[in-house]
Amino acid sequence: MTLTATTLETTDPRALAAFYRTLLGWTVGDDDPTWVTLRPPAGGVGLSFQRDPAYVRPTWPSTAGAQQMMAHLDIAVDDLDAAVVHAAGAGASLAGFQPQDDVRVCLDPDGHPFCLYLPE
Repeated sequence: MTLTATTLETTDPRALAAFYRTLLGWTVGDDDPTWVTLRPPAGGVGLSFQRDPAYVRPTWPSTAGAQQMMAHLDIAVDDLDAAVVHAAGAGASLAGFQPQDDVRVCLDPDGHPFCLYLPE
């Protein structure tokens, strides 16, 4: 078995894929209104985006009775402050709650959390 991608649900796969394409600099593979894939240029596990008309934006941090986050992405960066600026420029927002000093939790345009961090 080989893991090939993580899939994020969204109401607009093309728009969310465009955000991550700008954020990561990856290339588009499959592209249709219900399914878009991104692949890293050097190969490896990619990201996919699947249309779900009933998608509900998760809350961060988790709140009882609200839509829960099902997963998040961890993205290693060389410069945390510059990465936050880049993510914001691509359309992300910085989450109001930041649980660690060396990690920045951001939210993509659909509310999926992702963490920018400095690798050890």
